Amino acid sequence: MSKLVIVESPAKARTISGYLGSDYSVEASVGHIRDLPQPSELPASMKKGPYAKFSVDIEAGFEPYYVIDPDKKKKVAELKKLLKEADELLLATDEDREGEAIAWHLNEVLKPKVPVKRMVFHEITPEAIARALDNPRQLDAQLVDAQESRRILDRLVGYEVSPLLWRKVSPGLSAGRVQSVATRLVVSRERERMAFVAASYWDVTAVFAKEKQDFSAKLTALDSVRVAAGRDFDDAGKLTAKAAKEGVRALGKDDAEQLAAALEGADATVASVETKPYTRRPAAPFTTSTLQQEASRKLRMSSRDAMRTAQSLYENGYITYMRTDSTNLSEQAVSAARSQIREMYGQESLPDKPRLYATKSKGAQEAHEAIRPAGDHFRTPAQVKGDLTASQFALYELIWKRTVASQMADARGQTASVRVNVGVAGAAGAREATFAASGTIITFPGFMAVYQESADAKRYEDRENARLPEVKEGEALRTLEAAADGHATLPPPRYTEASLVKRMEELGIGRPSTYAATISTITDRGYVDRRGQALVPTWTAFSVVRLLEENLPELVDYDFTADMETELDRIASGEERRIEYLTRFWKGQEGRLGLEGQVESLGDIDAKAINSIDLGEGVVLRVGRYGPYVQEEREGAEARNASVPDSIAPDELTLAKARELLDKSSFDGRELGVDPETGRKVLAKAGRFGPYVTDVPKEGEVALTPTGRPSKKPPKPRTASLFSSMALESVTLEDALKLLSLPRVVGDDGDETILAHNGRYGPYLTRGKDSRSLASEDEIFTVTLDQAKELFAQPKQRRGATAKEPLRELGTDPVAGVTVLLKDGRFGPYVTDGTTNASLRREDDPLTITPERAYELLADRRAKGPAKKPARKKASAKTSSKTASKSASKTASGKSASKSASGKASSSKAASKAASGTTASGKAASAGKASTKSAGAKASASKTGAAKTASSKAAAKKSAARSSAAAAAKDEK
Repeated sequence: MSKLVIVESPAKARTISGYLGSDYSVEASVGHIRDLPQPSELPASMKKGPYAKFSVDIEAGFEPYYVIDPDKKKKVAELKKLLKEADELLLATDEDREGEAIAWHLNEVLKPKVPVKRMVFHEITPEAIARALDNPRQLDAQLVDAQESRRILDRLVGYEVSPLLWRKVSPGLSAGRVQSVATRLVVSRERERMAFVAASYWDVTAVFAKEKQDFSAKLTALDSVRVAAGRDFDDAGKLTAKAAKEGVRALGKDDAEQLAAALEGADATVASVETKPYTRRPAAPFTTSTLQQEASRKLRMSSRDAMRTAQSLYENGYITYMRTDSTNLSEQAVSAARSQIREMYGQESLPDKPRLYATKSKGAQEAHEAIRPAGDHFRTPAQVKGDLTASQFALYELIWKRTVASQMADARGQTASVRVNVGVAGAAGAREATFAASGTIITFPGFMAVYQESADAKRYEDRENARLPEVKEGEALRTLEAAADGHATLPPPRYTEASLVKRMEELGIGRPSTYAATISTITDRGYVDRRGQALVPTWTAFSVVRLLEENLPELVDYDFTADMETELDRIASGEERRIEYLTRFWKGQEGRLGLEGQVESLGDIDAKAINSIDLGEGVVLRVGRYGPYVQEEREGAEARNASVPDSIAPDELTLAKARELLDKSSFDGRELGVDPETGRKVLAKAGRFGPYVTDVPKEGEVALTPTGRPSKKPPKPRTASLFSSMALESVTLEDALKLLSLPRVVGDDGDETILAHNGRYGPYLTRGKDSRSLASEDEIFTVTLDQAKELFAQPKQRRGATAKEPLRELGTDPVAGVTVLLKDGRFGPYVTDGTTNASLRREDDPLTITPERAYELLADRRAKGPAKKPARKKASAKTSSKTASKSASKTASGKSASKSASGKASSSKAASKAASGTTASGKAASAGKASTKSAGAKASASKTGAAKTASSKAAAKKSAARSSAAAAAKDEK
């Protein structure tokens, strides 16, 4: 007999099993085993009942209906088999709401007949596991209630509001309890940028000298009247009320240049010298939010990548649990940090007492520690470098530095501020100009020897920190030079992932564990694009936010959304009952409609108004079925339309830019000449997808079929997009004929012809079904056959990707005789010999995989041969209903009425997708549906495929003949 320990992930199971004896069997559930299904996946008998709309019975205490993920049925069977051989079950999932819910679902599905205990820990180390075994507890029903409430809230909001977006904005969109508010934040910032009016102002910088030392200073006042800086202007381009009240003077170009000329060689006097002691405290240890922010700023990691990397570090025992909003450190952690500081940086870097930090985030509730290196003695970055991938090492080093620095002494030094007066003899109407400079000298670095916290970029923050000579008040200086500089005020900066996470945390929107998923969702749904690190809202996001603001304002109200998180916290602490809160949210209460009543009371929403933004003078931006476009209504004439390219951000679409697009769209083309081979006229035109060239079939010209016979269809023009280096106004006939000749035959490589193309995503080569990108458009006409062969000999990369360094070299494969590498790919780690790739299995740890195991994986992959694409077949409704019915782990009537040690759950990933109705179980149920097709369906599919072969071939030929540029020209017409 043994004790069965169940955790979420295989990596976590491997690490923990190494710390436990032979009496313990450690297995992974691989995340959630069941969830709310999509209503379409419900059994046929339930599709017209109370569960039909949400898979939740609204009228019966918001009773959820769960199904086992079809992909997890085998896993559940394995766990049940192992449980029969065990005398105790230890549920060791993460100690948060999601982990508690996973444990509860396991308990409900496995129905153990042996004692069940809840085992919790915040780090995976031998000491922490031993403490957890000594202090088990029971399942926390209140945590499970809070998680289930969150899951049901997300389902209600997503399924009730998303159909409204489908009807009024665009099919396939989604709304969500947190994602819609995050989208509103990004849209609101872009609106500020669109309304922003730049103001111009000038300043003067002078260089002063004392003997052989010099320093620069900025003009701050003229005759004691302060000179305006960027921060003195508002977003309307005018002086702020405060600046106007102070009588601040804004310099123009003429005044600034007069002052710079008058300052050359002028005598200057030190008006004042002020010295102050400088002290800076270290930042608190990482929470989930601050880790995501710093990983974004310092490591350029997205929130999703940061959390994925942190998860792997936690599961392999390198850091503590990575989902927390606590800045507390345990006594063991403080002791470990102080010991390491003393050893590595000396006693003077160690404060007399340990530092304590208070959590400042709104609504913080999790009971974990801050994120720190695992163990009672921290491993230094140098000690773990050889065991981690590059991204894992970078994040571990960041966490180690932040943790150690948080317990170190303050940085100390001095700041000096100097003011210098210079006579300007009436220049710009002033007698005297005052300049200022400041500097900081660090006398004791303290924590700064290890780590300094990054900050978001600020508008108009004075970052100058001049090196100042030792000067005294009244001392004379020489003016070496002076220069006038013109400036324009800057619009509010767009959100980055770091600043958006910070703002959401300040407002109390969402929870640390949801930030990465929320940002991924609004990006994947097409509400946000990226420009470098900046998050730019799409026009679709403007329409969605406007619809919600005008019709369901509570759902995008920051305080209301934060209050929802507070209510979930109250449920978790037992201060609020789940059913009562959900009833208030859905049904409403006295004086306030619930979500159900708000949606039902909506009148007819004007979709055209929702999808329109007035740019002025009769020009309107509209979000249409095929994307955004500008429209100009003209009295007595047909309206002009022009598509808005994706490259134009919302704040860049000014009235002038819109008119430019309209003018280009109405441009009928510039005639370049006649093609001497075909006799056709060649034109240069502006299209939806950019400028292109085309030829015009001659009058009476007859098209030919592939066999050379006359066709009944009219001849088609050839089209080709211009290179990025070409301009519509200057492209020549010679350029056009070269473009229209594409694709270019580079040569034959054995049995295949290599062609050079210009595509939507840039220049590339094709050899049969294989392709490779070219570095520049010019290479389309210059690449040789040998160069092309060399490109095809290299491994194919995803578009826009750069080659990644291999994680490890594993030796020479005994079969292929070539070096085997371990690499990190799009779908996870894999081994490769340069020709064959083999993904690692769940039980394979990239940190510890042996060369022999790599050779075995490659041999198995070679034996299987090339992967075959499964044929698409249509499942019968009858079969899918049976599958969904069998997938259900319980029925509505069979749910336990008691929750003494219970609750329910769904995965955080599924919760983040609730708005679209796409859950883990929903997807899996759909997969199960496809895999249980009847023999009759297979036969039918086979007959249908045979009957359609001829038409499919014809369609394929027709599709191949149509280039993307031709499609663009057709859309334009």
